[in-house]
Amino acid sequence: MEVADLTWPEAGERADPGVILAIPLGATEQHGPHLPLSTDTDIAVALCRGLAGRRSDVLVAPALPYGSSGEHAGFAGTLSIGQAALELVLVELCRSATDTFDRILLVSGHGGNLEPLRRAETLLRTESRDVRGHFPRYEGDPHAGRAETALMLALRPETVRAARAEPGDTRPLAEVLALLRAGGVRAVSPNGVLGDPTGATADAGTVLLDQLITDLYETTRHWWPVATPERIHR
Repeated sequence: MEVADLTWPEAGERADPGVILAIPLGATEQHGPHLPLSTDTDIAVALCRGLAGRRSDVLVAPALPYGSSGEHAGFAGTLSIGQAALELVLVELCRSATDTFDRILLVSGHGGNLEPLRRAETLLRTESRDVRGHFPRYEGDPHAGRAETALMLALRPETVRAARAEPGDTRPLAEVLALLRAGGVRAVSPNGVLGDPTGATADAGTVLLDQLITDLYETTRHWWPVATPERIHR
């Protein structure tokens, strides 16, 4: 399931026609005073692994833990490579990957990666490379709020500083979007939270994670019908 654990002959043996290489695309950026900088990457990895648990034709690549996170500048620990660099990395990475694998799935846990991913996807598809990008969608707070906190409590509870969880700016995203674009998250929320993480639970995170994996599974099944026996989800 994990490409990095294979030798090159084993990778060649697994690269049957139609096999999907799922690449988790994350970010290293602030997620309030209570969540780790790896949050977006951790979620992307979990989605790819969850998909591989349901489709036997999916292999999971090592995650790309850097993205376009300029809106989180000013918070210690945020490491952003910007849109242009991310687009170039994705183009070259997928060109290399398609030497071995027919289908490439980029699963992004960070919304700020949207524009460079879509541009890279468009270019790669004009080169007749079967590359698709997926962004999980869910209702709730846009950043470091209840949804992401619940997901991390389900995935990596040891990394969540629950005692430090506190509300940030709780206005609807549409109301603060202009301010975010002009000055970044720091201009809107001093603690880096957009929403209210208090009350998040691991049980809620488990339910949400299953929903997100199911959505990813259904999306990929639409793009690439399952040609091999599906794994039974329990």
